[in-house]
This record gives sequence, structure tokens and C-alpha cells, in this order.
Amino acid sequence: MKTITTLLALIGLVPVLALAQAAPQKPVAPAKPGGLIAALPTMVVYKTPSCGCCKVWIKHMEQAGFKVQTRDLADLGPVKERLGVPYGKGSCHTAEVGGYFVEGHVPAADVKRMLAEKPAARGLTVPGMPLGSPGMEVPDGTVEPYAVELVGRDGKTRVFSRHGK
Repeated sequence: MKTITTLLALIGLVPVLALAQAAPQKPVAPAKPGGLIAALPTMVVYKTPSCGCCKVWIKHMEQAGFKVQTRDLADLGPVKERLGVPYGKGSCHTAEVGGYFVEGHVPAADVKRMLAEKPAARGLTVPGMPLGSPGMEVPDGTVEPYAVELVGRDGKTRVFSRHGK
């Protein structure tokens, strides 16, 4: 039970486990062959070797349950171009996960939501490096208001979520 609780804590479902323990136990069919919960796909993050905030964002993703592989590159331009990150919507790192790109300091909850909803899109972006976004936290807890944008297959963007005040 401890292993299940740990796994559920990683993906934010501990309250669901508590409710399940309180309810009468019935057999539950697995959602995917081999387990009750589908594993998150591996994320590949492209970053420059010296970027400190990228390392903090990667740790945020790992704490949210993602297995992360990193690729240090001197020039991220070709990766952004290959994935279709729109000009002016870039940041300091680019990731690939589940057939989508994740550009910049996107919160793990938004990545999980995108993977669950499977929109017809290229990916998510947080342009720039907003103060207080994952990887850009500051000691006083300040969070600049910022939007996570969904990039459609046509390259157009729309607001996916908002963070901060």
C-alpha cells in the first residue's frame, strides 16, 4: 500500500486513495494493461549546458512524476524550428513529451492536462521567463501573471491557462 500511496502522491491523487480506502472495496479493472494508472511518457528536454533555471524546471517535472532525459545543446534554434515553436514564443529550454512540445516554464499540471485532453496542437509555451513560474521561483513567492499558450497545428496560439494574479 505504501508503494501505491507514493505513486499516487507523485501524480496528485492521494485524496482519491483516501476516498477509495473509506469506500467498500470492489475489484477494479485496470485502465491500461499491467496497472491501474498509465505511466506518464518520458520527457526529453533540450537546454544549454549552463542554464540553471532549466535544471530547476526539470526537477519540477520529475517531482510531478515525469521521467526526464536531458540533451545539452549549444544552439536550440534547430530544435525549436523542427518542433514548430512560433517565432517570439520561445524560452530557454524546449521539451518533447507525448508527441507535443513544451516550451519554457510550463507548469507540470498544464502538461498533464494537455496529455490527458490530447488537443489537436503542436504543444504548450510560456514565452519568456516569467518570475514565479516553475524554475523561476523567488524567495518571497512573487508570481508575475502569465499565460500558458496552446500552439495549434496551424501555429496560432490561444490561452490554455493563466497563473499568478
